[in-house]
Amino acid sequence: MIQRFVDAVLAVTKESVKTVTYESLNNIARLINGVSAILLTILPAKANVLEGLQGWELRPTFRGPRLPRWMENGVSSFNKFIHELPMDSDTSSMDYSSTEEDGDGMYPPTPSSQCSRMSRASTFSRNRGHSTGWTIFLFSWILFPLRFLLGIPIRFFRLFYIRRSTASPRGSHQNSPLHTFKKIHSLRDHVIHRTTDRRRGVIEDLHLAIEVFIEVIFDFFHKAAHFLLSPSEVLKAICRWFLSWTSGNEDIHGGVSDTSIPAATLGEDDPAPTETKTTLHNSLNTDARTCQDVITELGYPYEAIHVITSDGYVLLLERIPRRDSRKAVYLQHGILDSSMGWVSNGVVGSPAFAAYDQGYDVFLGNLRGLVSREHIEKEISSQKYWRYSINEHGTEDIPAMIEKIHQVKSAELKISQPDLEEETNDDQHYKLCAISHSLGGAAMLMYVITSRIEEKSHRLSRLILMSPAGFHHDSSLVFTAFEYMFLPLAPILACFVPAFYIPTRFFRMLLNKLARDFHNYPAVGGLVQTLMSYVVGGDSSNWVGVIGLPHYNMNDMPGVSFYVAHHLAQMKRARRFRMYDYGSASANMDAYGFPEPLDLGENYGFIDIPVDLVAGKKDNVIRPSMVRKHYKLMKEACVEVSYTEFEYAHLDFTFSHHEELLAYVMSRLLLVEPAQKQLRNEKSLRLKRKGQTKF
Repeated sequence: MIQRFVDAVLAVTKESVKTVTYESLNNIARLINGVSAILLTILPAKANVLEGLQGWELRPTFRGPRLPRWMENGVSSFNKFIHELPMDSDTSSMDYSSTEEDGDGMYPPTPSSQCSRMSRASTFSRNRGHSTGWTIFLFSWILFPLRFLLGIPIRFFRLFYIRRSTASPRGSHQNSPLHTFKKIHSLRDHVIHRTTDRRRGVIEDLHLAIEVFIEVIFDFFHKAAHFLLSPSEVLKAICRWFLSWTSGNEDIHGGVSDTSIPAATLGEDDPAPTETKTTLHNSLNTDARTCQDVITELGYPYEAIHVITSDGYVLLLERIPRRDSRKAVYLQHGILDSSMGWVSNGVVGSPAFAAYDQGYDVFLGNLRGLVSREHIEKEISSQKYWRYSINEHGTEDIPAMIEKIHQVKSAELKISQPDLEEETNDDQHYKLCAISHSLGGAAMLMYVITSRIEEKSHRLSRLILMSPAGFHHDSSLVFTAFEYMFLPLAPILACFVPAFYIPTRFFRMLLNKLARDFHNYPAVGGLVQTLMSYVVGGDSSNWVGVIGLPHYNMNDMPGVSFYVAHHLAQMKRARRFRMYDYGSASANMDAYGFPEPLDLGENYGFIDIPVDLVAGKKDNVIRPSMVRKHYKLMKEACVEVSYTEFEYAHLDFTFSHHEELLAYVMSRLLLVEPAQKQLRNEKSLRLKRKGQTKF
């Protein structure tokens, strides 16, 4: 009777504490969201701040837009499958939305939704056994003198958990209704997670941690009260404790010393338990997907190629391969970005997939500059790793990756098409175009110009540069203030700040989770979006959505070298697109052979391929006037160049789905005559000349 009364009191108290803490935390979150909404109404220039904020789930949609123009003449089987499915009534609007936008009830909108509660329930069912183990472990510490005499505490701890994991009979839960119920919920939770990518934010993690803590504390008091009110149970527990320690000691002497903790999972066909391992990012519920994960999950082929530069940096060149294709495209990201930007909009909105569907062999370049510091020198220091400017991007990274592309394509085409040598004496049997964004565009121009100056082949047939860097004197007030403060302090800061990035795994995880909270609480996300747009001069890019992308995860993320930032400030001050100034005439002489760094804008005459420049009218990071500066200098140098403007912000060129932009990019790629057709024309021309010679 007393035991039942204590159990009831503890159960009621536990649920009351959980309810109070849950509602308190939710009310605090609502208060923060409400205050953010008030501030958002006060701040100016906020009309479109929430536009597109609820996206960035990196998943295909079955309610996508109509078939784009660039897909009419050639699409993958996966895209055909997507668009042959029945559409909803509103097929004109795109739906790359997250769970917060779905209104069909399957993916509820808030952290306290049924989906979240079910996820927490499945988590608690997995952790309940662990809480019981912790209770017994804490109770054993009360008998510390006896434990100290009988054995080593750490070894006892390991053996105790090994015995717990193997104590139950092999098929004891196979037909249990509770096991079946848990299995159904786990399966449903898995399906929902795979469909919506429901990551937890900081608020959800706090609630989950508090609830787990309450469960553990009350479970301890429940067990303690049960032992005190039932002396016979205390004696039985002590006896089991002694027996488990004795048998565990025998297992150690018999050679069983594995410290892993296996989790037994019963299968439907095979009743034998299987060992499952939980990784850290799974337990913390962060999104650590890579570009490879996105590409393969969407049904496309994938290949990873590791490239080593001449100065020892290890780069990742990723590929969506068409090995027998004679037309290839190389996509190069910008600052604080990676290859993820080219695939982040799914199967019908990403430039990489669009090019592949048009028959191109697609290569995705990744510049140096990751927190993981990939280098052949494994223990390279942070100061040494980050000591590079834009020069190294244009003269080391891009040349190394393009030469690797040439080696791979030449070898594959010679195997698949052995008659190439008979058709032409040229050593390049394919056409390679490059699409670059922002800083990648500046590095690509540097690569082409320096290659031509050194009389080397750059392997490219066409350049498509979207909002390219290089000229920055027409910029926002914030960038101008940064220039005036940064340049005088650069010699001092270089000794203490090798790069700008988030250094620890905890804070990178926190950033990833905060990005999730910005989606769950739109007013907070809108406020952050507004403040970030003010920093970059009013640019309306989806900054909050980009932060939530997987390449900003706890394991790794791109950073900005101090010297890259210094190089950009130098170009802004000089009002010219030039290479890095090493600070003295002697240092520049050693690097370039001239007392001044090479002015790339004055050497646009070396560009011998067509260039397409694309600017964004809403881009306040690199304004259209700065892109027109490139265009003016190229026209004066007689470069075959075109200029186009779209109503886009800076990040819209890669992180937003715009059919008009994709159609334009694909149309420019198609202007390059495929290698196979050009070879036939050259062969016909040679035969014609040969025939004329005979006559």
